[in-house]
Amino acid sequence: MDLTWPLLALAAVVIVAIGVQGWWMARGPRPRPDPAPPPVLTERVDPPMDTQPAPPPPEVRLAALRRVPRLDALIDAIAPLTLESPASGEFLLSHAPASRRAGSKAFYIEGLDSETGTWEPLQPGHRYGELQAGVQLASRSGPLNEIEYSEFVQKLQAFAEAVNALPELPDMLDVVARARELDAFASPRDAQLTLTLKSEAVAWSLGFIQQCAARHGFVPGAVPGRLVLPAAEEGDPPVLVLSYDAQAALAEDPQQAAVRECQLSLDVPQTAASAEPFPAWHNAARKLADDLAAVVVDDYGEPISVHAFAAIDQELAQLYTQLEARDLAAGSPAARRLFS
Repeated sequence: MDLTWPLLALAAVVIVAIGVQGWWMARGPRPRPDPAPPPVLTERVDPPMDTQPAPPPPEVRLAALRRVPRLDALIDAIAPLTLESPASGEFLLSHAPASRRAGSKAFYIEGLDSETGTWEPLQPGHRYGELQAGVQLASRSGPLNEIEYSEFVQKLQAFAEAVNALPELPDMLDVVARARELDAFASPRDAQLTLTLKSEAVAWSLGFIQQCAARHGFVPGAVPGRLVLPAAEEGDPPVLVLSYDAQAALAEDPQQAAVRECQLSLDVPQTAASAEPFPAWHNAARKLADDLAAVVVDDYGEPISVHAFAAIDQELAQLYTQLEARDLAAGSPAARRLFS
């Protein structure tokens, strides 16, 4: 039998096999292309077991502190407390008053951080070389009175004794006089605008109200029966509030509840004029009225005209100027506390 052709075929197979093996070996070590790397903000890198995570940069912590109400001589009666020696936040907090109110007024304690040199609310893990406490002079409940100031003094003295601090208390008559003067300024400038959207035909379902409101940026609020237009800055008070019957919102079957009117509110001192809250209020009222087939009325059930909106706008311009001249510009931390 002639073996020439079978041998040639076998040689060809071997040559091909060697070529394939060489190609595969050359290809094998080549790294596969990595997928697109995830965004840096979502990437997680676990630290080694024997190390601690790096502390956040100081600017992050200070930015968070700015959202906490801070003592302000414009609206607080402030009492310095001298410590015998620096004290830890844990120690000071363990002796702080259980209630941070004196009557209806807010009561704050701050410490001067020994490391950063900044005043801040007391926090565990920090040491403080100085303290100061304050009580708010006025709020929407009225001016600080003698009874409320006496309660503040009693709580402060008990705290000072527990932490070996010496308080320097302002004179009661001066504090109460300042409180009355501040309230006299604030009360006539406490603008809270509310209008009513009233159905001209059939009642609305809650789903219909929520759908129309969502179209214009409103989201559910924390309280049943409230939708809010959030501020641009996270953590700030809402710009607008759309409220309706809370009982309807809490009904066993809310979608079967019938609502014939809702209120659109603007708390003027809570939002800076630069955010243009009044145009937002006016425009939202107009658009919601169109979507809901509603009429815009005042507290007496009378339709609000374009001229009435223009007059309100002019009055608000004067109010913004007056608040700013007193260093209580609308939307500032002090104004938000004062008008609360």
